[in-house]
Amino acid sequence: MIVVTAAADIDPLALEQQVCFALAVTNRAVLAVYRPLLEPLGLTHPKYLVMLALWDHRKSAGDDPAPMSVKQIATALQMDSATLSPMLKRLEALGLITRTRSAADERATDVELTSDGIALRERALAIPAAVVARLGVDLPELEQLRSALTRVNTAALAAGALYE
Repeated sequence: MIVVTAAADIDPLALEQQVCFALAVTNRAVLAVYRPLLEPLGLTHPKYLVMLALWDHRKSAGDDPAPMSVKQIATALQMDSATLSPMLKRLEALGLITRTRSAADERATDVELTSDGIALRERALAIPAAVVARLGVDLPELEQLRSALTRVNTAALAAGALYE
């Protein structure tokens, strides 16, 4: 027997109807999949995101990449600089990056990958495929999800969600 529920019968405040709840639960679950994959690299998920931004920058800049400023990294990750700074300090302590005052603007800090940080990328190449395999969701479906989430994020930013 199929029961058809009218839209009027759906409680708009029901927990299972909330996009925010689905996103929060999914975020925790997906990050739990990443955790054991990142631990051997000495990274947490937030540090991994910083490294991804730095690796992307290096790859797109070619042979002689300029350093990224803390502000550029914060913008790329849609994160405020105050949250980012302690992570950068920990990545520097791990020997993966260096932080120096910008020659152009001493109020700014430049971030560069060390040789260890560059080499870590090779070990990290296995992470995306391992995540896909552990999730058991087809790659096209995950690509659709990423695309939909990017649209939602863009709409949220347009609606007033701000990052410094």
